[in-house]
Amino acid sequence: MRTIHDIHGGIHPPERKSLSRPGHLSDAPIPDELILPLRQHLGVPAKPIVNVGDSVKGGQVLAEAQGVMSVPVHAPTSGVVTAIELRPIAHASGLEDHCIVIKTDGLDQWLTLSGIGNWHEADAAALVERVRDAGIAGMGGAGFPTAVKLNPGPTREIETLLVNGTECEPYITADDTLMQCHAEELIVGAQILARIVSAKAILIGIEDNKPDAIRRVAAAIDASGADIELATFPTKYPSGGEKQIIEILTGQQVPSGGIPADIGLVCVNPGTAVAAKRAIIDGEPLTHRIVTLTGEALANPQNVVACLGTPITALLEHAKLVAEDQQRVIHGGPMMGFAVSNLAAPVTKITNCLLTPTAKELPLPEPAKPCIRCGHCAEACPASLLPQQLYWFARAKDQDQLAEHRLFDCIECGACAYVCPSQIPLVQYYRAAKGQIRDSEQEKQRSDNSRERFEARQARLEAEAAAREAKRAARKAAAQSKAAEEGEDPIQAAIERAKAKKAEQESAS
Repeated sequence: MRTIHDIHGGIHPPERKSLSRPGHLSDAPIPDELILPLRQHLGVPAKPIVNVGDSVKGGQVLAEAQGVMSVPVHAPTSGVVTAIELRPIAHASGLEDHCIVIKTDGLDQWLTLSGIGNWHEADAAALVERVRDAGIAGMGGAGFPTAVKLNPGPTREIETLLVNGTECEPYITADDTLMQCHAEELIVGAQILARIVSAKAILIGIEDNKPDAIRRVAAAIDASGADIELATFPTKYPSGGEKQIIEILTGQQVPSGGIPADIGLVCVNPGTAVAAKRAIIDGEPLTHRIVTLTGEALANPQNVVACLGTPITALLEHAKLVAEDQQRVIHGGPMMGFAVSNLAAPVTKITNCLLTPTAKELPLPEPAKPCIRCGHCAEACPASLLPQQLYWFARAKDQDQLAEHRLFDCIECGACAYVCPSQIPLVQYYRAAKGQIRDSEQEKQRSDNSRERFEARQARLEAEAAAREAKRAARKAAAQSKAAEEGEDPIQAAIERAKAKKAEQESAS
């Protein structure tokens, strides 16, 4: 039996997971229009390679990756490209981004896809390239390009591939449903990823509030005969954080500012593992994902397989939204999600849940009151931070102190705000502070680049001036050397030349 460790802090909010009937999965209708953002992941947006008016088929590349921290975008079905323009996206600040818009034709025609027949013998680099070409980014929330995660570097030896099946946030059951409905694909996908990173062991971790998923995954492991360990552990939020589940299952802590590969682990989401299996074996790019549609404002909450790019409003209509006045729609869960300001925004690779609570179900927070220094936030923080101090430093914009108090170790789980008796929106302060620090770093980088360009130009100009002076000195030395060889006084010769030139001018006049 594996020893299960506890993590610091954590909370137990109401789960409300049964509302969306985990384990039941249906296909969402293909909408009339798909809106596909060029950046559905952390990193650089993809570059369009189609034009307005082009006919496309399912699985076709619409935008190619630009560099390492980028992934391509594929068509989820057939249709015609009608626009490449700015459209609203699901973002906490209600931003727009560049999107490819497809008017679907209802035929759902696809390209012929082909996978790798015997992946056991394939080169790891070729498998990684397949993952990259399939447009796979982490499907647990952050959207980190999976191919990058599968290249930890030659100095890091990976001991364990960890599949994080925790899904600890209330309401969300997308991963639970995936593990129940696609357990066999999950096992194969985990084996493929383990081969890519040369992991010696595969570990799947699932919270004990998902008994059906645990049973299905255990049966799939037995049927496969694979040497895979399944570990279950008590339910507590946010045990699904990458660093938290690693500590729970191994007792090890990822160093501050480090990544799991630093201690020999690669951690992936179940959806990412299934997407990898489909990319490698079936040749299928990432064009769909499971989305939890939940909340008491829905008459038919459920889990659906939706085309990426499906407008949020289309999915809510499918689940029969009974909207209240000022109805909130939350992208993600109640702890880490954010309210969507424009329901025309599309589903992306990181959309795991759309939550539509009633005002009674999830009341709006009361106005914030002054901090009473109770310390409950520090007790709840799973990263062992000091949220109260981070709050004060964020308000003061003291970036040095924020760095010293490890602001970027904050996973923005919201546990501190959940227990705060003063209703202070702590996470909003931390997010704003992180954004300000990133902006400052980018400005410093731009300033450093400008200084380096100026210094390089000055050095070039000085080198050119020195070179010109050296040439003049060389010519002068050569002239003097020639005059000396001919026995000629260089000074007298210069005087004679001047006299001759003057006489020539006088005769001309």
